[in-house]
Amino acid sequence: MLAEADGTVPHGSESSMRTSSINNNINPDSSILISKMDKVVIPFSPQVPCAEDGQRMWWAFLASSMVTFFGGLFIILLWRTLKYLWTVCCHCNIKNKEAQKVNNPANNQAADRTAKGPDEKEEAAASEVGWMTSVKDWAGVMISAQTLTGRVLVVLVFALSIGALGIYFIDSSDPIESCPNFYNDFTLQIDMAFNVFFLLYFGLRFIAASDKLWFWLEVNSVVDFFTVPPVFVSVYLNRSWLGLRFLRALRLIQFSEILQFLNILKTSNSIKLVNLCSIFISTWLTAAGFIHLVENSGDPWEDFKNSQTLSYWECVYLLMVTMSTVGYGDVYAKTTLGRLFMVFFILGGLAMFASYVPEIIELIGNRKKYGGTYSAVNGRKHIVVCGHITLESVSNFLKDFLHKDRDDVNVEIVFLHNISPNLELEALFKRHFTQVEFYQGSVLNPHDLARVKIESADACLILANKYCADPDAEDASNIMRVISIKNYHPKIRIITQMLQYHNKAHLLNIPSWNWKEGDDAICLAELKAGFIAQSCLAQGLSTMLANLFSMRSFIEIEEDTWQKYYLEGVANEMYTEYLSSAFVGLSFPTVCELCYVKLKLLLIAIEFKSEQRESSILINPGNHVKLQDGTLGFFIASDAKEVKRAFFYCKACHDDITDPKRIKKCGCKRLFAVEDEHPSTLSPKKKQRNGGMRNSPNCSPKMMRHDPLLIPGNEQIENMDMNVKRYDSTGMFHWCPSKDIEKVILTRSEASMTVLSGHVVVCIFGDVTSALVGLRNLVMPLRASNFHFHELKPIVFVGSLDYLRREWETLHNFPKVSILPGTPLSRADLRAVNINLCDMCVILSANQNNIEDASLQDKECILASLNIKSMQFDDSIGVLQANSQGFTPPGMDRSSPDSSPVHGFVRQASVTTGSNIPIITELAKPGKLLPLVPLSQENKSGTNIQMITELVNDSNVQFLDQDDDDDPDTELYLTQPFACGTAFAVSVLDSLMSATYFNDNILTLIRTLVTGGATPELEGLLAEENALRGGYSTPQTLANRDRCRVAQLALYDGPFADLGDGGCYGDLFCKALKTYNMLCFGIYRLRDAHLSTPSQCTKRYVITNPPYEFELVPTDLIFCLMQFDHNAGQSRTSLSHSSHSSHSSSKKSSSVHSVPPSNRQNRSSKTREARDKQKKEMVYR
Repeated sequence: MLAEADGTVPHGSESSMRTSSINNNINPDSSILISKMDKVVIPFSPQVPCAEDGQRMWWAFLASSMVTFFGGLFIILLWRTLKYLWTVCCHCNIKNKEAQKVNNPANNQAADRTAKGPDEKEEAAASEVGWMTSVKDWAGVMISAQTLTGRVLVVLVFALSIGALGIYFIDSSDPIESCPNFYNDFTLQIDMAFNVFFLLYFGLRFIAASDKLWFWLEVNSVVDFFTVPPVFVSVYLNRSWLGLRFLRALRLIQFSEILQFLNILKTSNSIKLVNLCSIFISTWLTAAGFIHLVENSGDPWEDFKNSQTLSYWECVYLLMVTMSTVGYGDVYAKTTLGRLFMVFFILGGLAMFASYVPEIIELIGNRKKYGGTYSAVNGRKHIVVCGHITLESVSNFLKDFLHKDRDDVNVEIVFLHNISPNLELEALFKRHFTQVEFYQGSVLNPHDLARVKIESADACLILANKYCADPDAEDASNIMRVISIKNYHPKIRIITQMLQYHNKAHLLNIPSWNWKEGDDAICLAELKAGFIAQSCLAQGLSTMLANLFSMRSFIEIEEDTWQKYYLEGVANEMYTEYLSSAFVGLSFPTVCELCYVKLKLLLIAIEFKSEQRESSILINPGNHVKLQDGTLGFFIASDAKEVKRAFFYCKACHDDITDPKRIKKCGCKRLFAVEDEHPSTLSPKKKQRNGGMRNSPNCSPKMMRHDPLLIPGNEQIENMDMNVKRYDSTGMFHWCPSKDIEKVILTRSEASMTVLSGHVVVCIFGDVTSALVGLRNLVMPLRASNFHFHELKPIVFVGSLDYLRREWETLHNFPKVSILPGTPLSRADLRAVNINLCDMCVILSANQNNIEDASLQDKECILASLNIKSMQFDDSIGVLQANSQGFTPPGMDRSSPDSSPVHGFVRQASVTTGSNIPIITELAKPGKLLPLVPLSQENKSGTNIQMITELVNDSNVQFLDQDDDDDPDTELYLTQPFACGTAFAVSVLDSLMSATYFNDNILTLIRTLVTGGATPELEGLLAEENALRGGYSTPQTLANRDRCRVAQLALYDGPFADLGDGGCYGDLFCKALKTYNMLCFGIYRLRDAHLSTPSQCTKRYVITNPPYEFELVPTDLIFCLMQFDHNAGQSRTSLSHSSHSSHSSSKKSSSVHSVPPSNRQNRSSKTREARDKQKKEMVYR
């Protein structure tokens, strides 16, 4: 700037002369004045006159910084030198005194007196050092951010440094050197206040520094040297120099430390990213400040004449294009200092740009795309799904969870996984973006749990990898996830999948795990084995149950094919709903019939509250159970809206309505409200977790249909024998003393001589290194106590002895179990166990998850299945061989033609009804009930052997049946082997996760049906001992036998034969329910029954919950829930319960079950009549 235009000059003759000469050479026009600034020695402020006219004072500002720096450095070095010399001298004096003391012992006393002086001095010095140390420690605490005061101080210093840098940016638009008035310049006043604070902070740092020399050379100290003293000089001289104030930009390097103090930066990547950015930006801004200084000032040796006017931000631009090696040339350095600086800056700046920028971009690019935080929506629940997150598991879960048949899915699904989704999974999330969100993280990290708001989630679902090579390791991972989640929020409801049954015990060790509050573990091995075991008792049941808890859309087929009827049944699911108060006081069979006939709903179970306020699920209870107010019912229906009819039903308003769709909420009564015993406001679809316990459907002794003390004499005497343990301690399963595995091993010749019949053959592939399948879960349902001992099917395992030895510890307490060492691929082994006479052949593999190729995972099971189907048999071989050995095969009594078996189907003298018609129920060999088929041709081919094969890969189902036309891309439930019940895959159990979340009673019901009555108490015992414990028969344990089981009812003979030929399914349902308390819920029909021409095909398929008008055929088998019959075991009281009697049981005792009679009259006369009738009816089909 120039002097004032009116010629006013400061005082002083020399200044006046210089100013006059300048004014004489300058045109008063302002434009000319600006254009000729290069002739001016120093820019002047137009408002405030400078004390030294025409002279630059930059050297004074710079000198203050240099003197401070070098003066302090000199003092520190001088102090350290003197201290070193003092230490050396003192050390020498001590050595001399010690030498004198050794050489002149007479002076020891004097030496001791003189030694006291240094000791006293040392004590005084110690006290002085202690005081200095306290001050030093206090200063260290103040600047170390270890306390709240320290953190506030550190953050405040950084904030003021950035503020000082901001003042520099503002002042950079003014000339480099100016003459402001301190009392009028607001920015100078603020900058002065900031630097006073920096000076005090510098003092604290100096006191706290352990090494003063290194502290003096620190970057922050250098910044203070070149920014703080010039401010005080500026006030003294009443002159401002922009100078080196740009060095405040170096404080940005500490930005990441400040953010860490504030707990903003927690991850290594974020800290590294902020470090790189702060170093890059601070270096960039500092270098731009230097270029701005030298270019606007000029070179001192050129008398500052080669300066150019550049704004600070133009210098920032210049350095960026220089670092990036672009160099447009529009802005460049003219001064020698500027160019020299650019030469060195290009070397360092280019290296920094080439290394820092790519790394910054990489860190930004590698930032988690799904690393945000979930924002909960008011009025909308959310669940967290974690564990094994893949395209297959997620698609299966979403397909069932978000099915349109669910009417209350106002739930947002939050997936949490530590690996970002691939493109296919990402596309799946985008298709469901309104209800699905994905976040990258781990449930083992509390920070990630906080991100997904686990504390406000309705539940957390943990998916397991069903195809992993090490199931125990996968279970351990899921258990750790449960521990982490429960540790973060103990009240969260968790539903987790487990692969191995024995690993469920570890969940009981978690203190906050509480199944009463909704926590559930879905054990895939347990349920898979249970489904397969139930198929051994009623083939096709596994398919029906799997379809019931899976949400399937109705697929309408016009053609009259088996698929049409099968798909109509597939559309049914299991629902729960509170029953209307109109049903209060009615017996269960009455309500069940009313719901089926009037409401078109199938009621199969209820939740009953006992007098002790404990709730238990009763499956098809008898007439003794009267419905209470607020009873929860379990229904089979095609839609949740249909089930609402049971809630809305009013006898006064809906008694005369024939169309169930018109049954809606009426105005004559208030809707059923949950009363005192049901204070929860949960949806009826959800389990009431705050109420009673989720027990198994075991009835207390007060609720039994038959008092155990009133059991007829013989059975009571046998069962009440207190010296014999026949059942486990819970009374739910048959039990025997543990047997050594060597006693149950059969050689091939021993098995051939035994001539097994009516048994279950389990073909297992496994070796000493295979993961355990959990065969106990397969055997337990077949040893349920609601079977009489003579009804138990013998079980023969065919497989590697090394593998079976590992499983035997869990099997040695079950009766009628045998082992044939061998391989299921050996036809000799299969013929030795009479596989053609078995009730069911089960094919399992323990080696399925060790193969990477999915199509080869089931190769052993498929080969075994095809091997059995291709075998040919001669039915007479077994009998002839037995006769040649001189003994009668089990179940064949030559002296009693009445009881001679016809290939396992025995015409036993049954307990008859009032009309003296015998009722025969075939449980596992429905294919052999075909009329007009000669028995001699029945089992010539292995294709007629009842078989169920476990598969891992759903697509491999196409290889099981060579005569079907299933497309390889067809879903499993649409394939013929699955519809027929001959194939089962663990993938169908995925739907249980969704079903359990919406209603955890469903899981309890399913487990009860398929496990034979496993209870949480039994799981606790197994967790303690890993084996069943025998118990004496007491009224309480015997009462547990009184529970339903699933059976198949044949229609070709018995009291329902008249309905089997063209009758209505609804009439059969009502008759069976009224007469025998048998609850029918499906049909197992021949595949070609709809054809007008006879067919030799013995394949059957499942029809779930047919409508009332559905027409029956004589070959149909009816799925029913059958009541326990105490009298079925009376004629068998003499049967031995010895441990090795498994080989002497035949199809005579395992295939035939009597329906309980409606009235009990003279049994002997009716039995005699029944035998006469059976002799007449026994024909070869």
